[in-house]
Amino acid sequence: MADIARNKQASYRYELLERWEAGLVLQGSEVKSLRDGKAQIKDGYASVRDGEVWLHNVHIPPYGPAARENHEPERPRKLLMHKREIERLIGKTREKGLTLVPTRMYFKGSHAKVEIALAKGKDVGDKRRAIKEREMKREMERAIRR
Repeated sequence: MADIARNKQASYRYELLERWEAGLVLQGSEVKSLRDGKAQIKDGYASVRDGEVWLHNVHIPPYGPAARENHEPERPRKLLMHKREIERLIGKTREKGLTLVPTRMYFKGSHAKVEIALAKGKDVGDKRRAIKEREMKREMERAIRR
């Protein structure tokens, strides 16, 4: 399972509470573009509408050789999940301050998958605290190596 794209900003911007794996409904040219390892999920988010989960703002660039048959790079894409998981997501996302963000995109066998996480936004103090903890951890590791 090699990653196609990873959302490193997600853990900095949000506190990630739960994660789910979902399949992606893609067009042929999108799959080819993903196989080239090209995708950008940094600004992406997921929403639940009419009992279906949709992925928004994920950029999959057009596949060069496809020419006319290409896809729209930032179109909403349907996610495939079990009904029980979707019902659980509906309940969780109704809580104030919670959102769904994609954390990584990868191939599992021949199927493209995306990992989405239930996330709560961090405030500035939380971000500063996280940076401080990371720096202290680095300094401790350096001291141990010496």
